[in-house]
Amino acid sequence: MANDAVAGNATRVAPRGPGDGDDPVRAVLAAYTHDLITAVDETLATFLTAEVDSLAEIDFSMGRFAAAAREAVLVGGKRIRSTFAYWGWRGAVGGTEALPPVLPALAALELLHTFALVHDDVMDASTTRRGRPTAHVALAEQHIAAGHRGDPGRFGEAVAVLIGDLCMVWADRLLAQATVPSARLFEVRRCYDQMRVETVAGQYLDVLGENDPASWSVDRALRVARYKTASYTVQRPLLFGACLAGVPVDDALVTAYTRYGLAVGEAFQLRDDLLGVYGDPADTGKPAGDDLRTGKPTTLLMLARELATPAQLRAMERAGDGPVDRLAELAVETGAVARVERMIAERVSDALAALDAAPVDRTARTALTGLATAATNRRA
Repeated sequence: MANDAVAGNATRVAPRGPGDGDDPVRAVLAAYTHDLITAVDETLATFLTAEVDSLAEIDFSMGRFAAAAREAVLVGGKRIRSTFAYWGWRGAVGGTEALPPVLPALAALELLHTFALVHDDVMDASTTRRGRPTAHVALAEQHIAAGHRGDPGRFGEAVAVLIGDLCMVWADRLLAQATVPSARLFEVRRCYDQMRVETVAGQYLDVLGENDPASWSVDRALRVARYKTASYTVQRPLLFGACLAGVPVDDALVTAYTRYGLAVGEAFQLRDDLLGVYGDPADTGKPAGDDLRTGKPTTLLMLARELATPAQLRAMERAGDGPVDRLAELAVETGAVARVERMIAERVSDALAALDAAPVDRTARTALTGLATAATNRRA
């Protein structure tokens, strides 16, 4: 395979394939993912330095605001969306195509992700993200430390919304730096815009579910997972990568990516539902039990209510006003946790079946097989 020089440095994002005797999935993921994430992070850092410097020229306070936005992007994160987009692209073009022309587009997905996270944390009143205070909490603390007048919480939320908005604009600006033919970039924008619309739709359904849980069901919880998570975490990034490669929308590869992406994306959210209740905060970076505490109608909670005996249902209603530990125990006792685990396994199997029939580059097939497992069998 050819080496890909990234943005003027010697970072390699197409190193050797698995050697004799290696576990091919483990070897490909270890060989590619670290270098890809490094390339994406370096692209983001270079882009954001120029953007922050530009905003600091408006007013000295803008520099601090822009720096907070930059920190939200660069601190932590698994770069899952840019990784799936990369393999969607690489699966179409093979192993010799140079990466730098499309690298800004891949990195732009991380700016879009930051926009979604910052706004989501405000809507959910979350206090931690990636083991650190969320943006609106950190900004409220800055307000207090500076001795400003007014409500610190309101200030933090308002500025966090602006940070999210800025990240969305930055994503558009970075995407425009991809050096692909203009007609192809138009198709990439079409896919990108659809991803954004579906993300907003899923987020609205998520908010609605918390405020109207009586009308919710397992089907509606899965619909939220499909649009809030599956679309912009796996499915659309894969299709975004295919668009970057110039793959027509009616191509068999697009069909396979669509099926694979939906299955893995839903499984990813189902795993998130379990981690939100049973995960170790040291691994997840956020408190356990928030979804149960707020009564968010996740698939796990909807299944627990659906499978519960009358006695268990009464116990769940009593436990709703108390510590979340009892609700978590009841979800296990109803069989809901085991059912969610089966749903995850079924979706991973469907995703791998989609890959089996896909006209995809061999190395990309190996990587996507590994990613389907890694993204849905994780602790964080």
